[in-house]
Amino acid sequence: MAEAGSGLASASRTCRVPERAKLHIAMTIFQLGYAVNHVIMRVALNMGVSKLVFPFYRNILALLALAPSAYFLEKKKRPALTISFLIQFFFLGFIGITLNQGFYIFGLDNTSPSLASATENSVPAVTFIMAALLRMEQVHLDRKDGIVKVLGTIASVAGALVITLYKGPTVYTPNSPSNKPHISSLGDAEGKNWTIGCLCLVGHSLCWSSWIVLQAPVLKKYPARLSFVSYACFSLFCNSGRLRPPLKETPGLGKFTPAAKSSLLSMRDS
Repeated sequence: MAEAGSGLASASRTCRVPERAKLHIAMTIFQLGYAVNHVIMRVALNMGVSKLVFPFYRNILALLALAPSAYFLEKKKRPALTISFLIQFFFLGFIGITLNQGFYIFGLDNTSPSLASATENSVPAVTFIMAALLRMEQVHLDRKDGIVKVLGTIASVAGALVITLYKGPTVYTPNSPSNKPHISSLGDAEGKNWTIGCLCLVGHSLCWSSWIVLQAPVLKKYPARLSFVSYACFSLFCNSGRLRPPLKETPGLGKFTPAAKSSLLSMRDS
């Protein structure tokens, strides 16, 4: 029995997933979820969902989901709330939620899900540059890892600039009439300003990188992560005055555009 117990213990130790592997798996699932989010958001925008109302409802749902967990799970480790913390929470919420999501939705509305996903690949590079400028990240040019970081950052930023400034010719266009409704709801935005959309996506990447860099020192003083995100989501209500006109004009999440109606009718008939 003792030998069997020791064998099971050793087997469980060998079957354990390393912590670094867990982080990589979690980030992979996160990126896959974000890729699906680009497509769903593109379809919603083409159906006529308001670009201002959608993030408002989105953050209400996030706040309702996070607030109870933050209250019960972080009772013991949540520091006392001060005015200084409130100002930092609302400032980070304005950058990381209000501006970040606003730039993203307006950029996606003027471009495509593939471009939005490609532009976000510059977030690690921009984050690295900001962290290095703020002396939160050390750059060792005399070591191979430091040189690789710098070269990767330059390649990432250069790729984002090329995508922003140069749209390029159409490589593939399906000719089947049955595919047109699906392509119109998932592909490039027609009749939109591609350059403005790309600049909005760049602004989205800058806000996201700023959110990542600036929240690091805040979380060291305020380790209650769920509470911090809940306060950041709540900060959107401080800007609700700007969202009230579209909320009054829009009875629901949005109205269907004529193009979206024709696409839905074609999909139903097919």
